Amino acid sequence: MAFDKKYWDENYSQPFTMDGIGNAKEHANYIKAFFELEQVDISSIADFGFGYGYLFQKTMKAFIPYKALGLEPSKHAFERTKKRKLRPVESTKLKLVNDTLENWCSLEDHSKLNFDLGLCCSVFQYLDEKSLKFVVKTLSRRIKYLYLTVPTDKELDRQIEDLEFDDKYALRRPSEFYKEIVGEGFTNISSRIWESKHHFNEQTTLFTDLLYRH
Repeated sequence: MAFDKKYWDENYSQPFTMDGIGNAKEHANYIKAFFELEQVDISSIADFGFGYGYLFQKTMKAFIPYKALGLEPSKHAFERTKKRKLRPVESTKLKLVNDTLENWCSLEDHSKLNFDLGLCCSVFQYLDEKSLKFVVKTLSRRIKYLYLTVPTDKELDRQIEDLEFDDKYALRRPSEFYKEIVGEGFTNISSRIWESKHHFNEQTTLFTDLLYRH
């Protein structure tokens, strides 16, 4: 779904109070620490709905990937963000695309569309169930690890009560709904971090990761 300027003005009037913006560095530090501990090499990164680009920027700075893809359907957010210096170093091959996640997933599979780490924060709540299943299936083929955040119905309620923030565009679903659909393509191996079942190899995955599978 591609939101216009009205959406951003309504939902991000104070962006640095938002999760993934004001605390983007903390998110990036957590992701970096997890993969360092597990000795997993992250050389390529994709952000599926980078918004204003803060988490994408901090995560690229943490890993210094050789290639990175930023996908953002909103023309307003895309134009605003592409003016910022996102590339961590000149050697990083960074590509920014103004398109929807569904359209990107509709592209024919190719090695150039594969990435070690995908960021997908506050996106799934805007996709209908059919689109979501298609997206998860495709991402599991192209992304080894997915850093996922999506507000559940209870979290959306808390946003209204505690922050007086009501996202009228978000679909209200329980956590079980997302766990079931995302679980068709990924295994949850840590808080917000999911491993692709398509890329999973028991011979190369650390024993500590296997503990999450029982």
